[in-house]
Amino acid sequence: MNYQQFVSAVEKNLNQIMEGGVKASCYTAVKNNGTERTGVVIETPGVNISPTIYLEEYYEQYRKGRTMEETVHALVEFYQSIRREESWDCSGLLDYEGVKDRIVFKLINTDKNREFLRDVPHRTFLDLSVVFYVLIEINCNGTAAMPVKYSHIKRWGIGDSALWDAAVENVKQLLPAEFFTMRHALKECIEQKTFTDRAENLLSEPEMQRDSMYVLSNRIRSYGAACIAYPHVLEMIGGILGEDFYVLPSSVHEVVIVPASSGVGCRDMDEMVAEVNRTQVAPEEVLSDRAYYYDRRIDVLQPGSARREEGCI
Repeated sequence: MNYQQFVSAVEKNLNQIMEGGVKASCYTAVKNNGTERTGVVIETPGVNISPTIYLEEYYEQYRKGRTMEETVHALVEFYQSIRREESWDCSGLLDYEGVKDRIVFKLINTDKNREFLRDVPHRTFLDLSVVFYVLIEINCNGTAAMPVKYSHIKRWGIGDSALWDAAVENVKQLLPAEFFTMRHALKECIEQKTFTDRAENLLSEPEMQRDSMYVLSNRIRSYGAACIAYPHVLEMIGGILGEDFYVLPSSVHEVVIVPASSGVGCRDMDEMVAEVNRTQVAPEEVLSDRAYYYDRRIDVLQPGSARREEGCI
């Protein structure tokens, strides 16, 4: 069964078991970097907010042996977790008081998302853009989120500054930054740990073991590259390492930190990032082809190209 056949089968099976007039239908959305993702929209009578659940990850599990029955059960379970009253009151999306504690932000590539940026409030960050979303649900099956658009902040009666202030506070609680060794990151991948497992975090335990490369992400490892825009995080990393460092945007979900003493040149860092993006990263998950450099003396993150202009090889 190919992917499109899988999507149609999921839609059919969901509609066979959903009760109370709930309806599932296929939906294709333009996502990060102009890529498309296909999912199912689940509509509930009397509710004007319909979650879209994307199916790529479910398809991979299906190809690995999960049955269609198990797949549909997992989708229904995830949908119900979103709809549970104690989990989220969808009517709260219409009111700022209902969302202000769930507004967070992520980083996306500016050039590749200019169409999307026309409709959403955003902030420039190097060659990237900070965009905002409401984090509706986090559980072991994934996350549910709603992008914040200009129409939303107009309805809520707030400006860009208030949006940024709320998001900066909320990421500390909902999506705290975690800084760990590359060895630990590889161990996570091999053991397929989830965000519920205790992770190594040098930001809270700076005396832990060291490595030649490190990873910075958030607690749930989703759009964790945004941690480079968290207040004081890069400053803290500079203090832990005791030196300047490179920031390699390995995807929208995390960045790799390489101490300046590694001896690798700025040009090589750029080439490494671009090559990994071409060969290892899904188009939707590419953040930037540029490496960045953090100068702890002046507390500034800048493109690696700026270091070359200063004589860095």
